[in-house]
Amino acid sequence: MNRKITVVKGEKSWIESNAIEQLKRVSELEGIVKAVGLPDLHVGKIPVGASFVTKDIIYPHIIGNDIGCGMTIFSTDIRKNKFKIDKIIKRLEKLNGIENVDITKFLKNIDLPFKEKLGTIGSGNHFAEFQEIDQVFDHETLKNISIDKNQIYLLVHSGSRSYGEYILKKYIEKYSCQNGLKIDCDEFQEYLNEHNKAVDFATLNRELIAYRILSCINGKEHKKILDSVHNGIEKKEIDGEIYYIHRKGATPSDLGCVVVAGSRGSKSYIVKPKDNLIEYAFSISHGAGRKWSRFGCKEKLENIYSKKSIRQNKLIHNLICNDKNIIYEEAPEAYKNIERVIEDMIDAKMIKLVASLNPIITYKV
Repeated sequence: MNRKITVVKGEKSWIESNAIEQLKRVSELEGIVKAVGLPDLHVGKIPVGASFVTKDIIYPHIIGNDIGCGMTIFSTDIRKNKFKIDKIIKRLEKLNGIENVDITKFLKNIDLPFKEKLGTIGSGNHFAEFQEIDQVFDHETLKNISIDKNQIYLLVHSGSRSYGEYILKKYIEKYSCQNGLKIDCDEFQEYLNEHNKAVDFATLNRELIAYRILSCINGKEHKKILDSVHNGIEKKEIDGEIYYIHRKGATPSDLGCVVVAGSRGSKSYIVKPKDNLIEYAFSISHGAGRKWSRFGCKEKLENIYSKKSIRQNKLIHNLICNDKNIIYEEAPEAYKNIERVIEDMIDAKMIKLVASLNPIITYKV
């Protein structure tokens, strides 16, 4: 880790200056030895699209309340030529929320708080999306991860819901964790134990979301293909020393293939990160990254789109969402160009392309 601050940005790419300033401010916290801004870097309470490496201290507030948020892609038993878009949209629209699909049988032996939130997507940029393989760049790798280009896939983006929020609030109010938890205090390991439970909660949540959605359309089988967490703390040995990688909207680079999600109006990508990305804190971009803040999206777009056209785009895609504000806040225009983000990582020798995916139906209820 030669430089304390690294920002991955191509000559033609745009990262707002406020996001870089945020990155620099966080890098000045005690014990931070490395700060990385990825191509999807954008402003948040803590800069999103960033990774921070610490020594002997952790910062729960960097991760925030959505501990364990991540992306999971599931294979389905539905062939592309059998996927009836209009029929599936009608079934999903009738649900009035996937919470109506019973998952009680999966919860009997689960010893976690907030079980009632399992199997729920949440608001903001969380989603479940039916996708199809668009272009294959590496046939051998795609085969190795058991992806068939003739199948339909379901990508789920969600986290730990109220559980993560409860943990963060507890550690801020009780321990002032925004000042950091040092390795020699009891709260250090206490937090990590609760953090890890929230990560497990989030992983299970994505699996139950997939079950609920596929049950609605008579999908009989699904299988988890790729899973990654982009909000969390990882303990990692680097050059014989123990460090803690804090990822805030950053995907681990040492899991093998992962998904980098675009907006609902653009492709997503399956990529294979290169080995030993130590200068990038073993992290890559988790998505396109926001271009606009949520505030003002509706004002910018409501005179351009009709109520129907805002739900569709140039790709063969449809949106199911009952929250009118989120429809505008999550419009494709609010996000950076995913192709540019991918290009920047290729130029930085961070990833290899495996395949691209087209969105078909995005579910955000």
